[in-house]
Amino acid sequence: MNMIPEHMHGAIKRYVEDGIPPGSFLEAVLCNDLRNAVLKADDINKSHLVQWVQFLMWEVPAACHGSEKAYEIWIGMGGLNGKN
Repeated sequence: MNMIPEHMHGAIKRYVEDGIPPGSFLEAVLCNDLRNAVLKADDINKSHLVQWVQFLMWEVPAACHGSEKAYEIWIGMGGLNGKN
C-alpha cells in the first residue's frame, strides 16, 4: 500500500475487506470515473491518480472496481469478508 497516500489506507482496506463504502473520491476511482475522481480529489490524491490506477490493477481483486456496477455488487456482498 505504499504507492497510495497513507491517509487513504483505512478507507481502501475497509472497502476491499468488508465492502464499506468509501468517500466520494475513492468511490469515483473505484467506479472508473476519472472526471469525478479529479473533481473530488484532495491535492495529495490528485497528484497520485496514476498510483491509484496501478494499485487497483496490481493489489486489489479485479471484481471490486472498474465500473459502478462492480462497486455496488462489491458493497452488496460485503467485500472479501462477506464471501465467507
